[in-house]
Amino acid sequence: MARNTPLSELMNTHEVAQYLRVKERKVYDLVRKKQIPCTRASGKWLFPKHLIDRWLTGDLESLGGDERVRQAPPPVIAGSHDPLLDWALLESNCGLALMGGGSLSGLKKFVAGEVLACAMHVLDGKTGQYNVQALFDAYDNQPPGDLVLVEWASRQQGLLLAPGNPKNISGFSDLAEKKASIIVRQSGAGSRVLFEHLINEAGLDEWDFNINDAAAKNETELGLAIKGRKADAGLGLAAVARQYGLDFKPLCHERFDILIRRRDYFEAPFQKLITLTRLDGFSMHAREMGGYDISGRSTVHFNG
Repeated sequence: MARNTPLSELMNTHEVAQYLRVKERKVYDLVRKKQIPCTRASGKWLFPKHLIDRWLTGDLESLGGDERVRQAPPPVIAGSHDPLLDWALLESNCGLALMGGGSLSGLKKFVAGEVLACAMHVLDGKTGQYNVQALFDAYDNQPPGDLVLVEWASRQQGLLLAPGNPKNISGFSDLAEKKASIIVRQSGAGSRVLFEHLINEAGLDEWDFNINDAAAKNETELGLAIKGRKADAGLGLAAVARQYGLDFKPLCHERFDILIRRRDYFEAPFQKLITLTRLDGFSMHAREMGGYDISGRSTVHFNG
């Protein structure tokens, strides 16, 4: 902490929590991860207000002593895998990388400040809406005021089946009755959340199915597993079915969003990506891939 900071500008943990509109345990978590400017005196954590203000606006560059700085996250979008996003990142030459692992895993990394953005499609079964509730849950119902949730696309989800559908599968009931082998996504993936929701709606449970022990880590793994006859079916994207020549039984559309901090949204890497989505070539590629509706692209569904 700067030596000449007036005592009147020092906030305690309770005061900084009120100032940031978060719970005190969130402040302690930021302190533990060394992601907030602070110092310790007489066994208490203190927070210089002027440094907190600079930290909030991302204007901290280097501080000495015991002050803690939130490091700029690496240029990575973590979370759900999406073939169209994968293509666009390369095509736009924006310098951002896509790290899969599932929507909720990516959201956890984003909250921890480990990645620049999170790609997600998490259904809230109670409301039928996507992503906003998961965002609030991740921040104990008090998400920071510098976040934006931007729509990437609406995607068609359904059952991916072996070419020609040799087992004549028309839905989840057939899968259960015929004990057809199913490959699912890993726990925490948006497609896994959707799978559990859809089978519950059908009055079924995971125990009713012949589910492979090994889960697919992304859409590509799922498509290749079915193409290679390692599974009879799986819940996935229409675009993946078209890519690998699989049969497809459409079930629903889902909204796929990108969560990012407002200041990072306006930086050059993400703006290059957004600029690409406005070009005719992007629309043409989305049509060629199949199963995408990009009419709502760049719509903001949450703005802190």
